[in-house]
Amino acid sequence: MNVTRENLDAVSFRLTVSVTEADYKEKVENELKKLGKTISIPGFRKGHVPMGELKRRFNNQVVSDVINDEVYNKVVDYVKENKINVLGGPVPVDVVELDLKNKSDYDFTYEIGITPEINIALDKDVHFPYYTINVDDDMVAEQDKAMTKRFGAQVPGEEVEPDALVKGSIMELNEDGTIKEGEDAIQVVAGIVAPMYFKSKEEADKFVGKKVGDKVVFNPATASGSDPAELSSMLQIDKEQAANVKSDFEMSISEIIVVKPAEHNEEYFTNLFGPDKVHNEEEYDTAVRQMIAKQLMPNSENMFRQSVYNKYTTEFAELELPVEVLKKWLVRNNEELNAENIDDEMPRMLPDLRWQLIKERIAAILEIKIEEEDINEYARAVAAQQFAQYGMANMGDEFIDRYAKNLLDDKKYRQQIISAVGDNKLFDAIKDKVTLDTQLVSLDEFKEIARKENILATED
Repeated sequence: MNVTRENLDAVSFRLTVSVTEADYKEKVENELKKLGKTISIPGFRKGHVPMGELKRRFNNQVVSDVINDEVYNKVVDYVKENKINVLGGPVPVDVVELDLKNKSDYDFTYEIGITPEINIALDKDVHFPYYTINVDDDMVAEQDKAMTKRFGAQVPGEEVEPDALVKGSIMELNEDGTIKEGEDAIQVVAGIVAPMYFKSKEEADKFVGKKVGDKVVFNPATASGSDPAELSSMLQIDKEQAANVKSDFEMSISEIIVVKPAEHNEEYFTNLFGPDKVHNEEEYDTAVRQMIAKQLMPNSENMFRQSVYNKYTTEFAELELPVEVLKKWLVRNNEELNAENIDDEMPRMLPDLRWQLIKERIAAILEIKIEEEDINEYARAVAAQQFAQYGMANMGDEFIDRYAKNLLDDKKYRQQIISAVGDNKLFDAIKDKVTLDTQLVSLDEFKEIARKENILATED
């Protein structure tokens, strides 16, 4: 077989593989012999089918299979021998129809895209800003307020607070404000409303500051955003009836339930941080600050990653790609793309493709490898975090491992985890390789920097 190459541009070329009968004749004979040993044909004993009969029945298909295999292997060998980094895959220029009665020699031509060379400097001379948000006293106080309420107890209250539950009778009103009477009137003897969950702040504010014995006129439909399910629960009626409720109601408050914040004691410290972790106010303050800092850390990390993205996507914005070859390859390998929409879709795909190539090049330079243990460890962390969100912070290792395995059994979710692990290892390696100009900033300062970074990312 003869192979010829024609460069189309710096990042794509055509490869023509010329096949003569001598290249495939012997292999076709051998394949027919193998077939004759295993196939059963009526009128012939198994393994004793004459070669003439095998050729009559199977020659064309075997020749086609052998030629396709030989050509494919020749293309693969050429790519390997010349150390070509193919982007996408070889794309046939034309579909070659075999006419074995009249022709024995054929040419197969492919267009091949090349991954462009990306030279990235990664050393201590490369600087990136790294912003850490300062945890101030106001943050600690706000976090403490939220946590003591979370672990607090529901107790009777003197007046309605923003997060109180309100109990009492709820009566439907006529348009003139009088209590509606009759069989069709909606009356709830023992109702409960939670103004904190109202979709209308105006309706919720009607309850704030009210006391037991007070009456509040409000509109349940407005308060619930006309959600039949919420109205049904609030007014103790079926959903069909709730869908038609538009009128105002009067609630006579009989009881107010508020949350009494938990006290700073051993039980509270244990519930929050686990046993023997925090024993006094000083340790509590330190632990809360560390908790907040951990919660804020992803913001700093995302900002750093955005800076890396901005730098390299700007630096390689003009990176030449084999666009025309990629279009053809994508159309052949993606059901959602075709000749009609590929020209519109390609410009939207190119930025992500360039960034993916940049990441792959960085990963190669830094010798990033994803091990199975990395994947399992990340899955366990995800599992533990999900349990912690529901207040189950001290689940056993066996339970965590079992849940993590369930996550990884989902192929789609497993791929998401692998992608996340890859990004984590990549950016951690970048941080070790370059110089980080760390800065401690306030939350407001960070938000302003983030706003500017987002503008830059949009412009890029």
